[in-house]
Amino acid sequence: MPPSPAVLVDGLVMRYGETIAVDGLHLAVEAQTITAVLGPNGAGKTTTLETCEGYRKPHHGRVSVLGLDPVRDRRALLPRIGVMLQAGGAWSGVRALEMLEHVARLHAHPLEVGPLAERLGLHECGRTPYRRLSGGQQQRLGLAMALVGRPEVAFVDEPTAGMDPAVRRTTWELLEEVRADGVTVVLTTHYMDEAERLADHVHIIDRGRLVASGSPLELMRGGTVSTIRLVVTEPFPPGAGDSLRAALGPDTEVSQLDSLSLLVTGPADASTLGKVSRWCDEHGVVPESLTLGQRNLEDVFLELTGRGLRP
Repeated sequence: MPPSPAVLVDGLVMRYGETIAVDGLHLAVEAQTITAVLGPNGAGKTTTLETCEGYRKPHHGRVSVLGLDPVRDRRALLPRIGVMLQAGGAWSGVRALEMLEHVARLHAHPLEVGPLAERLGLHECGRTPYRRLSGGQQQRLGLAMALVGRPEVAFVDEPTAGMDPAVRRTTWELLEEVRADGVTVVLTTHYMDEAERLADHVHIIDRGRLVASGSPLELMRGGTVSTIRLVVTEPFPPGAGDSLRAALGPDTEVSQLDSLSLLVTGPADASTLGKVSRWCDEHGVVPESLTLGQRNLEDVFLELTGRGLRP
């Protein structure tokens, strides 16, 4: 029998008044992995995580974390999970290291505060009140608070928002290390390179529903090896995607990412580049750039949702 998932979301429905934020969502998170939950703003990511964390009760469906109901079994579950909220989580006037030390004392076997704070660069702002920390410093403190209790599952919402590149890379390395130590990490992020680097598995949700699931490599391959991205100076004429698809043949997919860019997926090679160039000449389309390359996770995301990620 395969092991039970660390987190299971089964037919989850969440509403805000008449608005359906999560619409029958099904997804699973395997133990000892880093799983990224991606989606445009308003897709239901944060609501889903807050339900898994026990802050919201499902309107329909069920959620299980480590085999426990996050609401009914909250007292049993809380010592076993860590939560990094998208914002907040600390008192306004508390100093950064005081807050981390306080959270550490709430756990039976916490990590040593000093090395963790040093790793995330918190000593430089350790005596600064929370309200005076920069956005990146608040994120670092929030991540430290989520990990200091040695959780079995850590939920981290936008872990590197506002961080400089060096601290961001340190944060990636720390999350990879806690996974290696057996921690299951569930994260949301607006950074596609972050999801590609960290995630063993990616769930993409849109309008409260799961639209794709797989490893970053599986999603990026999508049965093809390369892509052509066409960016133009003026908006495409109506029906441009269908017209280009007809010119390239049935083995090629054409997705219009926005009014000025198309993505060609399939046997994209030098011959295909020539066909795209001829199509542009025949239809009076002026390319700004025409590039051949590997499809990345952002390409997949835009194809599936038609919307970009916004921090």
